[in-house]
Amino acid sequence: MKKTKGLWKIKAALTLVGEIQLSKMKKASKNCKKAQYKTLYNILDYSKDTVYGKEHHFEEIMNEKNVDSFFELYRKHVPLNDYEDLRPYIERHKNGEENVLFQGKAKLYATTSGTTNEPKWIPYSHKFYGDVYNKIAQTWLYLALKNSPHVFDGPSVSIVGKAVEGRAPDGTLYGSASGITRRDLPSFIEPLHTAPAAVYDITDYKARYYTIMRMGIAHDTHFIITANPSTLAEMQTNANEFFDDYINDVEHGTISSKLDIAQSIRDELALYMKPNPQRAAFLRDLKHKYGTVLPKHYWPNLKVIYTWKCGNTKVYFDKIKNSFPEDCRMMEFTYLASEGRFGLVLSYKNDATVLFGHMMYFEFIAEEDIESENPVIYQLHELKKGKRYCPIITESAGLYRYSMNDLIEVTGFYNEFPEIIFIQKINGIISITGEKLHERHFIDAVRKIEEKTGAYLRFFIGFANVEKANYSIYYEFKDRKVSVETARDFTAMVDAEIQKSNIEYESKRSSNRLKDPETFLLAEDAFEKFKARCIECGFRDGQFKLNLLLQDEKRHIMFKDLIQK
Repeated sequence: MKKTKGLWKIKAALTLVGEIQLSKMKKASKNCKKAQYKTLYNILDYSKDTVYGKEHHFEEIMNEKNVDSFFELYRKHVPLNDYEDLRPYIERHKNGEENVLFQGKAKLYATTSGTTNEPKWIPYSHKFYGDVYNKIAQTWLYLALKNSPHVFDGPSVSIVGKAVEGRAPDGTLYGSASGITRRDLPSFIEPLHTAPAAVYDITDYKARYYTIMRMGIAHDTHFIITANPSTLAEMQTNANEFFDDYINDVEHGTISSKLDIAQSIRDELALYMKPNPQRAAFLRDLKHKYGTVLPKHYWPNLKVIYTWKCGNTKVYFDKIKNSFPEDCRMMEFTYLASEGRFGLVLSYKNDATVLFGHMMYFEFIAEEDIESENPVIYQLHELKKGKRYCPIITESAGLYRYSMNDLIEVTGFYNEFPEIIFIQKINGIISITGEKLHERHFIDAVRKIEEKTGAYLRFFIGFANVEKANYSIYYEFKDRKVSVETARDFTAMVDAEIQKSNIEYESKRSSNRLKDPETFLLAEDAFEKFKARCIECGFRDGQFKLNLLLQDEKRHIMFKDLIQK
C-alpha cells in the first residue's frame, strides 16, 4: 500500500464535514418536537406529487398549521406499513416508473431478506442518499477521528458486503448497504484501505476471509470496520489456521494459489502487494513467541474498531474483545439497517445511538403494546428513559410509517433527542448474527420438506442458541419410529431450504458465522405437555399462543425437558 500523503488534509476535511453536521444535530436536538415537524413536513413536500403522496393526501396534511393536528392527520391518512405493503410501489420503481414513492427513480437499492422468498429491495432516493445517508456516514468517520486522533495515521481494514450485486429491471444498481458505504467513502479515505473493494467480489467465503486478513496483516493496521463481531471471530480463526501461509504471502508479495479467486481480482490485488520480508519476520517471531497469535500481537497500534456490541452480538463481542490492544477504542457501530442510518453513537464511552430527529421522522409502539390491534403511537419527544419500544420510520426514500420490527430501549437523552440501544428483533424474527430469520421462512421450509420426504409432523419448534451461534430444532413426527439420524437428515434439508429463501441466512451459513443446526426428537404429545405446564404457571388457556421460532431461554429449557428418552 502506498504511503498516504496529506494526512492533515484528510483529518481537516473530515473535521469540517463532521463538525457542521454535529452542529446541526445539536441545534435541532434542543427542540425535538419542532425538529420532527420540520422533518416530516419536508419529506411530505418532497413526495406530495408522487403516486403514494396523492393517494395518501400529503398536500392536505401539509396544509394543517397546528403541529399536533399535523401529526394526527399524518397518522389518519397513512397506515402503518411493513415491506409487503410497500412492495407493489417499489416494484413499479424497479421496472422504470418514476414518481411512485418519491421523486424520480431510485439512486440504488439495498437488498436484504424479507418475510417471503422474495428479498426486500430497499430504495434509496437521490435526496435520501445525499442528504441523510451519506452525511451521516461521513460524520460517523469523523467521530472515529474525534474519539481517537491517530486512527488515520495507519491503514484500515473494512469487512463489508458487495456494493454491486446486480441491476434492477430498469438498470438501477442493487447491493449491500455496508458495501455501498465502503464504495462511497470520500476519495481521500481510499488510500488508507489495505485492499481494494474487489475483495468483496470473491465468492468463496474462506478465500474472501483469507484475502482480507492477508492484506490487513501485512500492515500495522489502525482501524477496523465490520458491523458484526462474529465476523471478527471468524477472521481470527482464519488467521490461526493459515498463519504460516500469511507469512509466506507477505514475505513474497503473493496471495496463495490454493485459493479460489478470479484472475481479474488477483490482478487488482497485485497492485496492493509487494514483498515484505521485514513484516514476515515480525509475524514469524510472533508465532515463535506466543504460539497462538492474536490481533493485539500483529496489530499493536490498532486504534478503533467499529462493530456492534448490543443485542445478540454482545455475546460475540465479549468473546473477542480481549484479543485486541487494551487501548483500542471499541466503538458501537450504531443502530442501523438496510433501511438506513438512524443516528450515531457519539463516544466510545457510551454505546447508545442518538436518534437524528432532524433527518428522519420517528414513531414508536411501546413493548407491552406491540401485539395490540390498535396500539398507542408515541412520537420521538414522548419517549421515556428505561422504556422499550418498536420504532416506526418515515424517510425521504419511500418508507412511510414503516415498522422496523426491532425492540430498542431508551437509555438517556442528548438534549431532547433520545439515546437508544438495540435489544433484539421482534414479531417472529430472529437474528443471532445478522441472518434475520423470520418464523415464516422456518415454517415454510419445514412444510416443503414434509411434502418432499413424506415424513409428516405433529409438532415442531425452533430455538436460537446465541452462545452456540446456531438453532435447535425439535420435532414430533407422526411416525414415532423416525430415528434421530433421519430427523437430522430432515433438518439438513430444512437448513438448505431456508438458505434458498433467505439471502442473509445463506450468507451467514456459508461464512460459518452461523453454525449447523441441532436436531432433537420430542416425547409424545410434547406440545400438549408444554401448554399444560404454561397454564399451570398462570397463562390463560384462551390467550395461549406460541411462535414456532423463538429466542427464549426459559421456554427452550422447558422443551429440553420434553426430549424423547
